[in-house]
Amino acid sequence: MNVKRNTLLLLACFVWSAAGFNIFRIGFIEYKPYHNIINYLLSVVVFVVFQIFVFSKLVKKHTERIGNYTEERHLFIKFFDGKSFVIMAFMMILGIVLRYGGLAPKRFIAVFYAGLGASLLLAGLKFGYNFIRAEFNILK
Repeated sequence: MNVKRNTLLLLACFVWSAAGFNIFRIGFIEYKPYHNIINYLLSVVVFVVFQIFVFSKLVKKHTERIGNYTEERHLFIKFFDGKSFVIMAFMMILGIVLRYGGLAPKRFIAVFYAGLGASLLLAGLKFGYNFIRAEFNILK
């Protein structure tokens, strides 16, 4: 199924926002016995590290790649390139193994997932923002 070029940004928004919300939700559920200032600060550190070093770069890279497409319509899965799908699959498998394999304590899951999920959710929202800018020709 082919979609308009800018729609790829909207699809990235939905995928990353849904993933971020779900991961944040898991962390939030696990957080109940671990509420304290140190854990909150650690979650913020995870959020900031992933936002600065991973997701803001990812959003910029894919927004530019999509914006540089010359044809108007593209296969709907082209919101990411092959490398990004491999990274996403690796992250999902690692997360599942950590949680269900009992390799990470619940405190780690709570703190890490809350920060990571919030960062993923923000990345998804940035894709949505970039979709609105592209769709309505709003300048930077």
